Amino acid sequence: MIKRAVLIVLDSVGAGELPDAADYGDEGSNTLKNIYKHAQNFSLPNLENLGILNIDGFEDLKSSDSFLGSVAKCNQKSKGKDTTTGHWEISGLILDKPFPTYPDGFPEELISEFEKKIDRKVIGNYAASGTEIIKELGKEHVETGNIIVYTSADSVFQIAAHEEVVTLEELYNICRNARMMLQGEHGVGRVIARPFIGEEGNFIRTGNRRDFSLKPYNDTMLDFVKNSGREVYAIGKIEDIFVNKGISDSNHTKNNEEGIEALIQVLKENFEGLIFTNLVDFDMIYGHRNNVQGYAEALMDFDRKLPEIIANLKEDDVLIITADHGCDPTTSSTDHSREYIPLIFYGKNIKENNNLGILDTFASIGKTVLDIFDIENDIKGISVKSQIIKNREID
Repeated sequence: MIKRAVLIVLDSVGAGELPDAADYGDEGSNTLKNIYKHAQNFSLPNLENLGILNIDGFEDLKSSDSFLGSVAKCNQKSKGKDTTTGHWEISGLILDKPFPTYPDGFPEELISEFEKKIDRKVIGNYAASGTEIIKELGKEHVETGNIIVYTSADSVFQIAAHEEVVTLEELYNICRNARMMLQGEHGVGRVIARPFIGEEGNFIRTGNRRDFSLKPYNDTMLDFVKNSGREVYAIGKIEDIFVNKGISDSNHTKNNEEGIEALIQVLKENFEGLIFTNLVDFDMIYGHRNNVQGYAEALMDFDRKLPEIIANLKEDDVLIITADHGCDPTTSSTDHSREYIPLIFYGKNIKENNNLGILDTFASIGKTVLDIFDIENDIKGISVKSQIIKNREID
């Protein structure tokens, strides 16, 4: 019997443009393939051994037809290309309409109401790169105490403040106020705290980012696992994305290194259930800054740690590696990209050399996890348990 599912989301490691990518301005995006093509001295031998290049669309890069896992890529049914949408769909929630976006900034009446609630003025209120806007407005913020509000192509209300001007606790409370306001018509997917430090000309964002998501409107894979009496352990920003709904315990790691080490430590423990990890650096540090080589190095760092992760799997664990959207650093855009996500299943009970093709929705991941655990659910995805489990009885 498979007792633990270990689900790792490589944040933004997309696997090629979706059929509707042009509607999002993302034609030509293929995060993983374009990094292979443009990065220097790049390879992922351990992921390749599991089958990442045997996924449909990577035929020109693969070097072998033999691999250790079951692989696929997943289509996205939900509208949008942001973190919340991707993780929610992985876990079984498919959005009929996208979260609202504000390419021209938020309505003045909303900003005015927000200023009254937090007793501070707002500067910015336009779509921008997070690193660029603190260059542009950081000095004014430090001198006035006015907070920086900005957005992007995603459904986000981002709030930047210097940690020596606005304490982290005040910044988080400001974000909580914004989250309470931004419901219904203006229900953005996430309010994000973006603290920074430094001086003019050298402002640097810190690792104290926090995401304040909408609460999932229905039960997800996490709730079904937890309600079955199993554990759900969240690593990274998973607890923020799901607002702690369906989570037994968590470790809010700040970067890939912390997240991987936390995962390895949890793998050494004895419990039944789901370990759900988000590794954020690919997206946050490299994808949004169009840093191709940095993105490549981060992927190779993860690949180098993969044997240690695998060494700590138990006989009856299943390892699942996927993504939540794309963020192709080789394009002119610094926003997320509308892409398929890669999917790898690996474990002692998982079939080898097994390409499942294209799955209809990210939700097939959550559906399969629940089917492996034999948990009844109403998630609208197709389970691939019967296609990935080796041909022997699993009690």
